[in-house]
Amino acid sequence: MKRIGIILGWLVMVILITGCNQKPKIGFLMDDLNNERWKKDKELFVQKVEELGGIAVVEVANTDPQKQILQAQSLIDQDVDVLVVVPVDLLEAGEIVKLAHRNYVPVISYDRLIKDCNLDYYISTDNINIGELQANYLTKISPVGKYALISGPKSDYNAYLLRLGWMNILQPLIDKGDIEVVVDEFSNFWLPDEAYRIMTNYLKNTQDVDAIICGNDALASGAIIALKDIKKNGNVLIAGQDANIQAVRNIVAGDQTITIYKPIEALAFAAADAAIKIADGEAPSNMNITVNNGKRLVPAILLEASIVNRQNIKMTVISEGFMGESEIYN
Repeated sequence: MKRIGIILGWLVMVILITGCNQKPKIGFLMDDLNNERWKKDKELFVQKVEELGGIAVVEVANTDPQKQILQAQSLIDQDVDVLVVVPVDLLEAGEIVKLAHRNYVPVISYDRLIKDCNLDYYISTDNINIGELQANYLTKISPVGKYALISGPKSDYNAYLLRLGWMNILQPLIDKGDIEVVVDEFSNFWLPDEAYRIMTNYLKNTQDVDAIICGNDALASGAIIALKDIKKNGNVLIAGQDANIQAVRNIVAGDQTITIYKPIEALAFAAADAAIKIADGEAPSNMNITVNNGKRLVPAILLEASIVNRQNIKMTVISEGFMGESEIYN
């Protein structure tokens, strides 16, 4: 009996030690990896979680909202401590939050806001401000003219926020009669083919367009291809965002006017840091504002973005190590 008692005692100690040394497990649910920037988000997030002593488990839904819900359940079944979600669909991802909460797993919405649910935290850039930066830059160059607006898909709340930022700048000029919006469409996906289709449909009837504001650089590249078809590339102002390598090359070539550089490393670190703290039972720091998601005021971190143009490429994306000079100019 004494021997059995000693063995049981050791087993209890092993269980306690194992529990104490267990690393926080963070689930990272992503939409897709088609866009260059999301590959960087994934790499940086996993790196930051590991640096902070955790384990990151990544699932990619390939733009399928139902698949993302199943992946969430799978990660919950694997006993993740926190879910970090780049939602495929702003509303359907609410089911992920419900699933997680039924299993006492907190949820951080990453880059894109999950709407109409009891979301725990939101970490992103200020997307209204990004839209304002895009529109303000182009209207300083061309305060009069015909503008095309190509938003992202309606399933992504960022598309609405960006457009709101555009209209904050454009509406006074529209009211004055200085600017006419000749195209104003949401795309189905954040892909070049969408903008190519939208702009080709417009350009087949008229070539009269002075500026195009796009929800991201992939859409901007599609608009550029449509302009190349009629040999107008370089003659129309174009704004995108994400600072993709092709976008920066397009800026160097004179086909794109600006892109917006999001602080992806800071974004990934903020999300990883918050997730690890939550897993350790601490309150995440720097959640100094709230964002209304239609259901509640969600504690949030919103980081600032910056403009990249032909003149400051070396001072922005190159100096910060986001991409190399040889990648751009070769």
